[in-house]
Amino acid sequence: MNVGVLALQGAVAEHIRSIESCGANGVVVKRTEQLDELDGLIIPGGESTTIGKLMRTYGFLDAIRDFSAKKKPIFGTCAGLIVLAERISGEESAHLGLMDITVARNAFGRQRESFEIDLAMKDWDRPVRAVFIRAPIIESAGSEVDVLATYRDGIVAVRQEHLLGASFHPELTDDNSMHAYFTEMIRQYSA
Repeated sequence: MNVGVLALQGAVAEHIRSIESCGANGVVVKRTEQLDELDGLIIPGGESTTIGKLMRTYGFLDAIRDFSAKKKPIFGTCAGLIVLAERISGEESAHLGLMDITVARNAFGRQRESFEIDLAMKDWDRPVRAVFIRAPIIESAGSEVDVLATYRDGIVAVRQEHLLGASFHPELTDDNSMHAYFTEMIRQYSA
């Protein structure tokens, strides 16, 4: 199983480490043609506006939309979640517009207000270790979106068919359960 990590910005090496700890092959993705070789894709955190601009510059918007149209799983973390969203509060346009959610950027405050918690997940037997850094919040989710986790009355993890999104950074902990969940999604969609 080849799982790519979009290497335009963010914790690429940490996502690769987490994916490989789940037994998959991690691929650093810098060119659109690499998507053809992948079974799944992670869009990491960073700064969503910058990631969106770089995706436009290097042709990733249409390439990732095509990837998604083939029902290949995509996992967006923090800014990657914003990039997946159909709607961004206070902004006229979105980036990929794939997931039926509305997100608000930096909902948990500035960098110095970052925190780490054990987060309860729907139908999971144990909590997930989650790091929130200038994290977005999901303000609303469409009827086809499964809410996996909430925190402080806001949605922080969702799944919509082959798309997975988290407001937090699971790659910055030793807990690889979100990546294991994502690799299982890939198995389901490649069967």
